[in-house]
Amino acid sequence: MFKQLLLFTAALFASAELLAVEYLVKYKSSAIGYSQVLSMHGLAVEDTNVDASLMKVNIPKTNEAEVLAQLYRQEGVEYVVPNARVYAFAAPLDPYALQEQWHIAKVRAEEAWAKAGNKGSKKVTVAVIDTGVDYTHPSLKDNMVGGYDFNSNDDDPMDVTSSQNPGHGTHCAGIIGATGVVEGGTIGISPEVSIMPIRFLNERGGGDFNNGIKAIDYAISKKVDVISASWGAAISRTQAQPLIEAIERATKAGIIFVAAAGNDGKNNDGYEVYPANANVEGFISVAASGPQDEKPQWSNYGPKMVHLASPGLNIVSTLPKGKHDKMSGTSMAAPLVSGLVAFLKAQDPSLTGSQVISILQTTGADVSIQTQCNCRIDAFAATEMVVDKKMYLVPTAGTFKSNDTVKLQSYNAVGDVQYQSSNEAVLKIATDGTMTAGQNGDAVITAVDSNGSKVSSRTFHVGATTTNPEPTPPGDCPFEDPLTCMAVCIIMPDAPWCSMQ
Repeated sequence: MFKQLLLFTAALFASAELLAVEYLVKYKSSAIGYSQVLSMHGLAVEDTNVDASLMKVNIPKTNEAEVLAQLYRQEGVEYVVPNARVYAFAAPLDPYALQEQWHIAKVRAEEAWAKAGNKGSKKVTVAVIDTGVDYTHPSLKDNMVGGYDFNSNDDDPMDVTSSQNPGHGTHCAGIIGATGVVEGGTIGISPEVSIMPIRFLNERGGGDFNNGIKAIDYAISKKVDVISASWGAAISRTQAQPLIEAIERATKAGIIFVAAAGNDGKNNDGYEVYPANANVEGFISVAASGPQDEKPQWSNYGPKMVHLASPGLNIVSTLPKGKHDKMSGTSMAAPLVSGLVAFLKAQDPSLTGSQVISILQTTGADVSIQTQCNCRIDAFAATEMVVDKKMYLVPTAGTFKSNDTVKLQSYNAVGDVQYQSSNEAVLKIATDGTMTAGQNGDAVITAVDSNGSKVSSRTFHVGATTTNPEPTPPGDCPFEDPLTCMAVCIIMPDAPWCSMQ
């Protein structure tokens, strides 16, 4: 019931092998000492993360439930969640053909470079948090900057391959910023960029939350501009809380966090998967699209939880040891968005995550893939909006509950702005841009500034977006094993999930 999964979204989610004795303990205050914890039942602290107020502990299996209950009762403990270590399947490979970089043409990248008069900037840094990157690859080495390996705890984030990992992180890096100047090589959507490889997944594509969180905090400390995350966990929001908090730290630091939506072919509005469903400001969740703007059957989607689509089927990019090949997945779609975000930041460094999301959604090409905007990224249209300072609305798409109020902002507008709703029974809008949700339905907001410039939002939806959401575990118990949940409830019947068992 509470089985956890953590894996590349370039592959189907795989069964996890849980190290049942490892847990992450979140403290309310970093001032709380660890001596009490250390003295409890021989409990060992294996790792600490001061930035996250987390420690990884090894709890003896023989008295696991008793120790968990005492941890929850200990003053200063906010929560305890399992630390999972799992493995992933490699994405399928196809014969390499350079001319099949169809995604570059599809999103009109060359037109975007021409419009901007550049191909990005090395002042913009994208952290690729993954299996590492082959930083010696001829198509990548000129854009690489130093990173770290949290799997081996050293400063060598080389992508180590195996039958399960053909070079996942290297492939993602090439989609973002392969230079395009090597004969027989490939080109990324932002050929001028700085790529920081941060490894936490091992050569088989496995890792754990503890190291993933440390990787995010490392990227924050290095002041990167974008984080690209093509991995995920099919768990409850309660279990994902330490990861969500790390993403919040990143976005509050001004970093735009881009995550793959997942490869289960499921609607994320009713399917719990993280980081894809983090749903924090400045965060982008990405579905995959194909050459005909179709949704590959394996791509996750969601009109509420997934922001937009991006090419992710048969994407040619870099692989370790100077190779190139095709891979498919939302793992490929996400770094294409990450690279485009980096390219837009090169044109206007002041852009925030919320602004970038609205720009990408406003300018996206209409497709029949269920996301917030039902759209697929268009690099040229997005670049044109930034370079020409065209008016746009933030937010420009989304789902609300009845009586929700949201302040709409008009960027690049001149003078006073007049707003109009296509359906005031669904969504009213005041003269200051405050939207109030009413009855269930859809509505579009139109804005006109003093110069007569006009822009319309994407569709805003009021009401539920899925009629058959998959149920979450009863009471959202944070532990994987139902027997552990029950045992803790016997010792600690006032635990928040116990009354719902």
